[in-house]
Amino acid sequence: MTRTLYLFCSAAPPVFEVASAIEDAQRRGWDVCLGLTPTAARWLADSLDGLAALTGHPVRYEYDLPGQPDAWPAADVVLFAPATFTAMNEWALGLTGKFVVSVAVQGVGKRVPTVVMPCVNESHVQHPAFGTSVATLRATGVTVLYGDGAYVANPPGRDLPGGYPWTIALDAVERAGWEPTRT
Repeated sequence: MTRTLYLFCSAAPPVFEVASAIEDAQRRGWDVCLGLTPTAARWLADSLDGLAALTGHPVRYEYDLPGQPDAWPAADVVLFAPATFTAMNEWALGLTGKFVVSVAVQGVGKRVPTVVMPCVNESHVQHPAFGTSVATLRATGVTVLYGDGAYVANPPGRDLPGGYPWTIALDAVERAGWEPTRT
């Protein structure tokens, strides 16, 4: 049985490593469908065709027109990584102006196992909205990879020591995806 992973990315520096993350997920047996925020799609504009070829699916960053068939198979797991401060807050508030945020919101409602790993800096996490959003997402059943043993905020303008922890995110996807739940 093929397991389908929806990998959603915001415009944060780790998005430039998404091809390696896709390849790692594929080695783990996942059929990956890549969705991007509009800004992330703009950042990766020169790579979109190659990423579509890598996944075997169109890269999506905007809503389809009404009546168009879905270009992707149903998700067994959703991973939103990197998720920016904006994406985390939009998701927690149910603001679905962006395709990937809308699908993440719907995934929770459809009981699709969902994992999020932010990419925020220490200044972002000082804002009370971030903590509220983390708590809200956790309360809805989303696995939030933030804190010790997962993603830890870095100082503004500095790279993460050791890089973005894609392996931690994909390990969490593995744990979430043992029992596919399609609705």
